[in-house]
Amino acid sequence: MKPTTFLFAATLLMTVSYNSALAADIAPPDVAKKPHVVKAPFGAERVDDYYWLRDDARENPEMLAYLNAENAYVDAVMAPTKPLQEQLYGEIVGRIKQDDASVPYRERGWWYYTRFETGQDYPIHARREGSMEAPEQILLNVNELAKDKGYYNVGDWEVTQDNKILAYAEDAVGRRQYVVRFKNLQTGELYPDEIKGVSANLVWADDNKTLFYVENDPETLLTVRVKSHVLGTPSSQDKLVYEEKDDSFYMGIGRTRDDKFICISVESTVSSEQRCSPAANPGVFTVLAPRQRDVEYSADHLDGRWVIRTNWNAKNFKLMTTPSNATSREQWTDWLAHDDKVFIEGFELFNDFTAVSERSNGLERIRLIRADGKEEYVKADEPAYSMGLAVNSEPDSALLRYSYTSMTTPGTQYELNTQTGERKLLKRDPVIGYDPSLYTTERLWVTARDGTQVPVSLVYKNGYKKDGKGALLQYGYGSYGASMDPGFSGTVVSLLDRGMVYAIAHIRGGQEMGRDWYENGKLLHKKNTFNDFIDVTDALVKQGYAAPDRVAAMGGSAGGLLMGAIANLAPDKYRVLVSQVPFVDVVTTMLDPSIPLTTNEYDEWGNPEKKAFYDYIVTYSPYDNLKPEAYPAIFVGTGLWDSQVQYWEPAKYVAKLRDVNTGKLPVLFRTNMEAGHGGKSGRFRRYREMSEYYAFVLDQLGVTDTTTDALSTGAAR
Repeated sequence: MKPTTFLFAATLLMTVSYNSALAADIAPPDVAKKPHVVKAPFGAERVDDYYWLRDDARENPEMLAYLNAENAYVDAVMAPTKPLQEQLYGEIVGRIKQDDASVPYRERGWWYYTRFETGQDYPIHARREGSMEAPEQILLNVNELAKDKGYYNVGDWEVTQDNKILAYAEDAVGRRQYVVRFKNLQTGELYPDEIKGVSANLVWADDNKTLFYVENDPETLLTVRVKSHVLGTPSSQDKLVYEEKDDSFYMGIGRTRDDKFICISVESTVSSEQRCSPAANPGVFTVLAPRQRDVEYSADHLDGRWVIRTNWNAKNFKLMTTPSNATSREQWTDWLAHDDKVFIEGFELFNDFTAVSERSNGLERIRLIRADGKEEYVKADEPAYSMGLAVNSEPDSALLRYSYTSMTTPGTQYELNTQTGERKLLKRDPVIGYDPSLYTTERLWVTARDGTQVPVSLVYKNGYKKDGKGALLQYGYGSYGASMDPGFSGTVVSLLDRGMVYAIAHIRGGQEMGRDWYENGKLLHKKNTFNDFIDVTDALVKQGYAAPDRVAAMGGSAGGLLMGAIANLAPDKYRVLVSQVPFVDVVTTMLDPSIPLTTNEYDEWGNPEKKAFYDYIVTYSPYDNLKPEAYPAIFVGTGLWDSQVQYWEPAKYVAKLRDVNTGKLPVLFRTNMEAGHGGKSGRFRRYREMSEYYAFVLDQLGVTDTTTDALSTGAAR
């Protein structure tokens, strides 16, 4: 690219006449090259022409001008699709019951719930005393708090044990640096107390005046200290409770199931440690078991014992128990044994039973373990589904609440009477105008290039013809052991109604198939993630689910890394890619410990300060592997204030991609100037963004019709 200034504006761009659906005659923005050498400790060097686009303060006029120019370019190029965008937005929002509410749950005599009002973007958190027929007390009306703000989010809120005072953490920027405020629930008064620079994780002590919180490092945003604040005192007097010196660990705080302990938990990618103190009189926080590399554990307390989920000599995790006063692993006793074929994800303790969340053969299930040792499984209704524990606030209940969904079944919450076996439907998310009987979901297994069987979940509208002519959107993530389960998406319905297939590739790097699935998709095995995704695409095309030139793919964050990798590895197999907040400059980011998340993730990606990891990462890092070839149409999105994947990664990536791309398909880069990692705040705003990149996908794939004629037809580009 040639150095240039950004004298054009959106108004100028919008006057250009359009000769094609996506205005191919409009030139994209140009940006200056300013070579910068990025060095590794062992001597390796890389030249980064666009390193200068990084500005931690987000104030550099030249950088901001470039981002605004890219936004103006997107506005201009996407202008012909405005009617389609409006249609998509109307469809998506039209399926939402605007005056919806969550299922109430009872805690300390109050029923808590969240509700929305018609036309409002933000929730109202409320409660009623004794029963749902009692008068409503509004805890937080987030619509009022968010008024006149471009971004607003309440990350956490907690009520004192006497039910009288509320503490809540708010973020008005999108960078996940929260401010804690306090409200008297009896009078509505806001206290003057204010705590800045914290994570969204709050716990009250039993004295109803002492709040424990986690303080962030202002630069790296790492959770570094636990402090306690006494209501009515300045935050400068807050007491240091615990400080974590190892910057590879995250930190959080919480109460045990029986409310007897406040616990500080620290965890890295490969180890964890928990220390607890009595909630009635917090003092010394005693370590339950000292940290040890490659040993992870989390513990909860009920009925005079700790129950521990751990991978200690158990790759897929097991459950162990130990007395209340235990301080070492040698005091732990096996309870639920390790199983090579069953991955234990979590558990919930009740007086008369324990609910264990498991994963087997790529699907979730809930195992009930009775006090007498008898076991049974909660039944599922479909062959491919997602099931998990819901809010179960009272351990003395015989009722288990759990969530259930599939790619055709909207989110559902059931209540199971564990004594009688009776199942009660508490709520199914209303989806206006949606009829699940009109859609089909499938579960397939694809053989990857190394022989591994990769599960795939698909959904399409009835009547779809697998004749090799249709259009497909394939989604993937494949990192951090995060499982992408086959759940319902109300937005995807707009694609299905236009005759598309939507597929989730459950690739390695997630944890769908257990711990090995994760281990074989990270560090020096990371390329399995990308290969699995491409192999799934090949198989779906071969089986007639899509035409070879009508395949779209989408991923965000680490899934954006996936999109960048497949764009380099197999650009001819994808017509269009959507890459949201993409982690695309792996080497530079992981060489910089000042960037949020870097030090926490050495055991996920590898530390490139070590040559072996550097040499491997540099072979797949999307930014480093861009080369002269014809790339797919690509839509890249980011948030200026993103704290997880900094805006400059996608900005640099797009600038360099434009240098080498020999193809003629559009590359668009949209920056939300008021948002962070999760995009715009509010219930409806994000659907504007989604409608834009959905329109981009549909236009590129030649999918424009919502009639049944669209099934398996349409001109492919």
